[in-house]
Order: sequence, then C-alpha cells, then structure tokens
Amino acid sequence: MCVKDDELIQLINPIVADLGLECLGIEYAPSRGNSLLRVYIDVADRPVTIEDCEAVSRELSAQLDVNDPIAGRYTLEVSSPGIDRPLFTPAQFARFIGETAKIALNLPMDGRKRLQGPIRAVEDDRITIEQDGTPVVVTHDNIQKAKLVPDYAALGLAPEKPRPGAPKRKPNK
Repeated sequence: MCVKDDELIQLINPIVADLGLECLGIEYAPSRGNSLLRVYIDVADRPVTIEDCEAVSRELSAQLDVNDPIAGRYTLEVSSPGIDRPLFTPAQFARFIGETAKIALNLPMDGRKRLQGPIRAVEDDRITIEQDGTPVVVTHDNIQKAKLVPDYAALGLAPEKPRPGAPKRKPNK
C-alpha cells in the first residue's frame, strides 16, 4: 500500500463505519486522464446491497469533494467483495484460513511473482500459502494484490460433470 492509499483509508474508514459497514480496503489507480478509486465494503450479518453501495458512494463523494485528496478527475466505485473477495490485511487472510487464495507479489520469490493455494497460517504480517504441496511464507508488504479463488462447485455454479458410465449427449443440430 502506498502513502496515498493510507491517506485515503484514513479518510474513508470512519465514513463507512458511520453507515454501519466495514471498509475492507481500496484499490487506487492513478492516471493522467481519469484515476480510479474502488472501495470495497462489507457488513457482518447480511449481504451488501445496492443501497449500501449508493449510501457509501454519496457520503464518500461529499467528503472527497471537501477534502480533495485526489488531484484531477477520478471515478469512485463502491463495491461488495463478491465471491472472488479481495484480501487486503493479514486479519482478512486469517479469516479465510483453509480457503484458496491467488496472490500477486511485488518481488518474486523463487522466481515466481504469482502464487495460488490454500491459506494455511497467518502470524503477524506473515501469510503461509500451500503452493504445490509446499508451504510458502509471504510477508504482507510483498503482496501486491490478493483475492480468494471461488469454489464454484461448492457454490453450485460449476457445470455438472458427467457420471461415469452415463451416455454422452449429442450436440443439438
């Protein structure tokens, strides 16, 4: 996270909390023409609604206009984490121990800039991912971006696999 991200989080967190929601994290992508500020929100006891996103967007827009932390034009997006939930903090990794995560690294480890596997442990700022059966410890500050990998089959969203011995379907003509 860069200094600008830290400044934005400090401004955004209390506004989101006042609405009874949690700010999971932000993605800030500066650009010369039109920067992007994406804010991920969550709530403990129910799914995030469009109304939640609208309320946060309205409040944040007003505060961002007053405080003006972003130079030039920018687009503000407020989003739920979705099924491929981004992970921003060690505490969020700890919450999903056992789940599969996809991680992009700032600096390569053993020649790899990407890791994918189950989250096995979190200790302070060190996250252990099982990569190809081997535990790999990554420090949080070396993580550029991380998100959960949805288990589509468990969610009932994967196509059904044919049963062994079942007749094959012929394509429609």
